[in-house]
Amino acid sequence: MLSYVYFGTNDLRRAIAFYDAVLTPLGMQRCITGDPAWDRVSAGWGIYEDDGARELAFWIGTPFDQRAAAPGNGNMAAFRARTWQQVEQFHSTAMAHGGASEGAPGLRLQYSADFYAAYVRDPDGNKLAVVCRGITNAG
Repeated sequence: MLSYVYFGTNDLRRAIAFYDAVLTPLGMQRCITGDPAWDRVSAGWGIYEDDGARELAFWIGTPFDQRAAAPGNGNMAAFRARTWQQVEQFHSTAMAHGGASEGAPGLRLQYSADFYAAYVRDPDGNKLAVVCRGITNAG
């Protein structure tokens, strides 16, 4: 359904350090486009192949209009976790790398009996979720 999600940042180096740390527990790796101009203003995690013809990625970077980045009210990207432990690692790693909690790891029964999630804000204020569907706490 989606090709990519792009969030703005006011400090790309800080954002890269944050996302490298929080996305590693989910098994997401950095995308390298091979375009030096693009790679200087943004960073991505996920799949980026054949010059973007095959892409499923999360990107963070300088806003295209060159104005200050600002989080949108109601905007959120949700990442899939395979285990509850990954949800917990994501949340604790986000807290250790300048994130702010918007909801500790736990079941969200209002959504489903197996909806285990956590919510955070990145250092720029962008809202993120990490969700595991299924009753599993295997590592």
